[in-house]
Amino acid sequence: MITITKTLVKTVVKPQQPDNINLYDSKRAYFLEEVIEGLEDAILILTEAGELLHANASAFRFCCQFNQSNSQQSFVPSPIWHLCQSLLDSCKHFPEQLVILSDEIVFDKTNIFRIRVRLLDLNWFEVPCLLVTIENRYESLKNLVLTEVKKFELTPRESEIWFLYRGNYSYKEIAAKLYITLNTVKKHMKNIHSKRQDFMTLNE
Repeated sequence: MITITKTLVKTVVKPQQPDNINLYDSKRAYFLEEVIEGLEDAILILTEAGELLHANASAFRFCCQFNQSNSQQSFVPSPIWHLCQSLLDSCKHFPEQLVILSDEIVFDKTNIFRIRVRLLDLNWFEVPCLLVTIENRYESLKNLVLTEVKKFELTPRESEIWFLYRGNYSYKEIAAKLYITLNTVKKHMKNIHSKRQDFMTLNE
């Protein structure tokens, strides 16, 4: 359950590019925008006043999901803005240090998001901005487990069980989710741990 404190966050359009920008800068800006849009992690760029400068597609989806689950008037979720405010306060006390703050927003076991905030001081912004990255930990875990499945040569059923186990499901929860007995889960987990141990032994 997420407790929300309503905070008004203004939203503004993306800053216009200067008329005299050269072709190289234009291509570089386009390239960077394509990279940001293609990232799996959500990216938000905010001013120190809370104005939205940019949100990539992943960030837009996250904020829409958050706003559907909560009574939220602004586009930027209040837990994120509270973390931004904490960062700004920390930067006042440690002006010479790079400060990065992080937190998690949990909807359920398959929707866990790690939020990181840092100050972004770039030449093409008139004032320092806040860079917010939002990592979908479920998706990151899925990619990690896929690597482990290949590495340990797990069967399809073992893969299902291992994915849930790595997602912090208990043996009992795994059994209920996959409609199998608790003893079956234990048997598969024993085989998985045996394969992991064999892999580690071979690679020592």
